[in-house]
Parts: sequence; structure tokens; C-alpha cells
Amino acid sequence: MNSQVEEKFSDFYRKWMGQLEDLLQLLLMVSREHPELACEDMVNKLTTHHKQYYTFKWAAAHEDVLAFFTPVWLSRLENAHLWVTGWKPSVAFHLVESLRNARFPGASLASMTEEQVRKIEALRVKIKMEEERVEREMERQQVAMADRKMVELARQERLAEKNGGTAVVSSMVEVAVKGMLAGLEKVMKMVDCVRLKTLKGMLDVLTPMQCVDFLAAKSMLQSQMRKIGKKRDKCYYDNKIFRENRTF
Repeated sequence: MNSQVEEKFSDFYRKWMGQLEDLLQLLLMVSREHPELACEDMVNKLTTHHKQYYTFKWAAAHEDVLAFFTPVWLSRLENAHLWVTGWKPSVAFHLVESLRNARFPGASLASMTEEQVRKIEALRVKIKMEEERVEREMERQQVAMADRKMVELARQERLAEKNGGTAVVSSMVEVAVKGMLAGLEKVMKMVDCVRLKTLKGMLDVLTPMQCVDFLAAKSMLQSQMRKIGKKRDKCYYDNKIFRENRTF
């Protein structure tokens, strides 16, 4: 059974993705028409939409951070591509590179200036360092779970259960677990800030039209991965039910 936070966030995410689909359609329309003011307006709408996601996520994670390390609202395909509760920031630079090498008419990122390329590369190096810092912090949190103090607490709780249990040991374990959860919440917010910093850094370098094309491509990838993932999950569970119920 899903927790209250999982149910609440699943409902939010379903609506958020629906709104992203609507914004994507507007982005694609704007990218065809090319009005500069409309581009800036769409970029602002997309960035606001993403900020709403992280605001809601952080509030929900404060209640149950573990839900975001094993999200029930994502398909198995989406979960397979998660990096510390979300998308890996460096993926954005691979996306820009792919768009730069695109050879279809109207590919705005194909005309990036040398200065833009230099700034994007400098941002990439900076974000890579931020990613490594997050990975070190995540490793530190994982190592802390197996330190001598935690092992001793686990041993004491097991002995206490055999002897009827003690409130003191249970209280100590609860405090230790709360500390670990707070550490995971810290890592999650740390990497989310890197994601937001990556988006802001990209949008600061690109022109309004290039921003639209970049955001449209990113949104399309997210949307398509969700659709494919849900379709594959449905086939998987339908086949599983069939195998379980078939008779010989």
C-alpha cells in the first residue's frame, strides 16, 4: 500500500506532466512562428513550471524523503534513468551537443556562437564538479549507515527484542534513523539545486529562440520516456497476470 505522501505526489506528478505536455505543444508552436517576445514568455512559463515541481517535491520529501528514492509514480524505465531522485545535470549538455549537431531546417542551436560554446563548456566543467560533490556526499551518507555506532544500535535493538524490548534502545534507533533521513533529504536538495543551476546557466547563455528549442527537446524526451515506460509496464504486468492465471 502506498503512503499518503506517495499518493499525494503521484496525483501532483500526473497533473504536472499533463501541464508539461500542454506547455510542450505551445513551445513547438512558438518554435515554428519565431516571435521573440513569445519565446521569452514561454521560457518564463517553463521555468516557473519546473520551480513549482521542486517546491512541491521538497515539501513532500520533508515528510517522507524515502519515497523519492523509490518513486512509485514513475515507470520502471524512468526509474532506471534516475540519478539521486531525478535527471543527471550533465545530460543537459549532451542534449545541447545533439541539438548543435542537428542538420534540420530551423535548428537554432546549430548556429551557436563560439562565445556561447565557450560559456557552455565552462558551465559543464563547473556542473561536473558539483555532481562529483553530490556523489561524495551520497557515498558519505551510505557509509554512515554501516558505521560502528549504527551496527551497535542494530545489535542492541535485536537483543532488546529477544528480551522483551526496551524503550530506550528503540528511542536511540529512532533518533539515528531520523539523522539518516535528514542526510538523504540534504543530498536530494543539494542535487536538485545543481539541476536548477544547470537549467538557469543554460538559459542565461542561449538566445530566447535557442532556449525554446532546448526546453522543447528536454520536455519531449521526458514526455516520450514516460509514455514508452508506461506502455512497457502495461505490457509487462498484463503478461505477468496472464502467466499467473493461465491454465494447462
